[in-house]
Amino acid sequence: MDPHIKKVYVPMTETGFYILLSLREPNHGYGITQMVKEITDGDITITPGTMYGTLSKMEKDGLISFVREEEKRKIYRITDLGTEVLQIEMKRIDRLYRNMKEMS
Repeated sequence: MDPHIKKVYVPMTETGFYILLSLREPNHGYGITQMVKEITDGDITITPGTMYGTLSKMEKDGLISFVREEEKRKIYRITDLGTEVLQIEMKRIDRLYRNMKEMS
């Protein structure tokens, strides 16, 4: 993995994490915001500015790719690089959780 990608994305922001998690199936910005809101019981809300800025950056960096346009909505999906970054972050979060449980 390119050192720049690792430096920028690991550890990830909650926004970045949930966007990549949501794009394991092709989706558009509004669909991602709705999915994140649902799976976090409304605790995480991604604003349009943050959403589209992050999607643009992730696309430029190769973590996601444009699939197609449907009814003026751009559909994206996670790439192999994005999956690799997401897996690294999931392992990091799992380690944090295990360490917390061991210390409790």
